[in-house]
Amino acid sequence: MYLTTTHFHPEHAFGAQAFTGEATFLVNRAQAEDLKVKGAGYLDMFRGLGEPVARQLEGVVLPEPDLVYDEAYDLELGGRIVQLRATGRAHSKGDQVVRVPDAGVLFTGDLVEAGQFAIFPWFPPYDTDVSGTRWLAVMERLAGEGARVVVPGHGAVGGPELLADVRDYLRLLRDETWVRRDSAMSEETIVDEVRALMIERHPEWAERDWIDKGVGCLCAEHPA
Repeated sequence: MYLTTTHFHPEHAFGAQAFTGEATFLVNRAQAEDLKVKGAGYLDMFRGLGEPVARQLEGVVLPEPDLVYDEAYDLELGGRIVQLRATGRAHSKGDQVVRVPDAGVLFTGDLVEAGQFAIFPWFPPYDTDVSGTRWLAVMERLAGEGARVVVPGHGAVGGPELLADVRDYLRLLRDETWVRRDSAMSEETIVDEVRALMIERHPEWAERDWIDKGVGCLCAEHPA
């Protein structure tokens, strides 16, 4: 049995201890470093989100990978190949996607969400590893690779339209943020205007608070 995770964030990786002694836990090197350096801080932060969350995290021990790879790793599972691929910095420093080529399936983690705005873990000065520009570059690449079934980090399984939706959203978020940054608007005004525009474009999407974080991230990445 093998276990892998798409990135180190608690709701994705912190249940790995349940597989100790039963599965080989393997991740890309950047994700392993994220888990080692930032895992304890994120555990404390999530415990502070309220008693129900803290209760679910009781007894959590941060997992240590059994196997770490650099950029790519292929698992041969009885005639089926599963491809693990590090994407480089995007939603986090250590994002990984998982492909099942013969089934046309792509597991994206939080690079893709269905029915909600992209999660930007932009928490300066504590964590600023998310990169809107690099994330967009990753999505442009993934959208062109022909996946037929996309399993997002949150939300319902869908098709390639999920990849296109996130790509187009990130592109619009960047463009609308940067054109306002060029005009020397205050960041507060940029946030207000861009948030209103994004909600107008996607009124059905949930988790609107993440728009503000995305604008903050892209303001910081603006080519001054």
